[in-house]
Formats: sequence, structure tokens, C-alpha cells
Amino acid sequence: MVLELSNSPFTAIVVTDASIKNNIVTSISHIHTYNNPITKTIHYVVHVTSTKVELFAIRCGINQASNCDGISKIIIADSIHAAKKIFDSSSHPFQVHSVAILSKFQKFFLQHQNNSIKFWECPSCFNWSFHKAVDKDTKAFNPILLLSCKTSWNFSKKSKSDDILNIWKMTFQA
Repeated sequence: MVLELSNSPFTAIVVTDASIKNNIVTSISHIHTYNNPITKTIHYVVHVTSTKVELFAIRCGINQASNCDGISKIIIADSIHAAKKIFDSSSHPFQVHSVAILSKFQKFFLQHQNNSIKFWECPSCFNWSFHKAVDKDTKAFNPILLLSCKTSWNFSKKSKSDDILNIWKMTFQA
């Protein structure tokens, strides 16, 4: 089924994965159409849950796939856990992403009555080449933060606080 759909010029397959290393969440999504990669996006962020990152990856994948000319079917693979959060209106922490994704769904469905979006679960044991490529990229990616992360800022604040406490201790001892 995957081979048949990946050979269709009207189908975009969005494959996403997320990985957490040292409080840095890395999300990579690959978009394939007509058995060729179209785009590969890499996002990383600190101090956020992997579910939020997966929802963000789905959101970016849908944006990119729906903006490709002639795409009438989008398949989002390996993100069933996060996809369930899109349709759960009681899940408050994820509502920002849910609203953005559902808005994009609406625009995509209004373009043509035959447009469709499907979610597929693809366990690692299936050894699907698209999933293996995304998983490999996610685990191999080592982000270099361009801006100071929250952890170093907190350390800086703690260091300054410790210095003030040490001055007070010396003052009160005298």
C-alpha cells in the first residue's frame, strides 16, 4: 500500500519523529511525494514536551504538503499518539496547535471535495525505509544552540544568588 501511494503524484507522505537529549527536543519531518523527498525540516527546542513538538511537526508537515501543487491526499505517518491530541478539545496544553492544524485541515478540505488526510501508525519493527530515515536523522542530529538556553540563564541567576548569600553570611558573621 505504501509503495502504491508513494508512486502517486497526488499523495504526500509526511513522516515525523521526535527525540529528547539533555532537555533538547529534536523534531524532524520528511515529506515525500511520487517516491521522492520534497522537504526535510528540523526543529529543536528546550524545555517542552515531546507531544507538543510532535504536534508542531504535524502542523509544519501539513502546511508544507498542502501547499504543494496537485496534492489531494496527505498521509501522516508514525504520529498516532500526537494526532489523537488534535481532536481532543479538553486537552488545554495542546489547543494552540490543535486549532492551527484543524484550520489547515479546513482549508485543505475546502480546496476540493476529494481531498483526504489519513493518519498511519508505523511501528519501528516494520522497518519501513521512510520511518527508518527519519528516526536515524532524529537520533543523529546534535543541535548547537545559538542563544543561551533557559538552563544556563537559571544557572547564572543561581550563581548571582549564591554570591549575594555569601556576602550576607560574611556581613552577619562580622
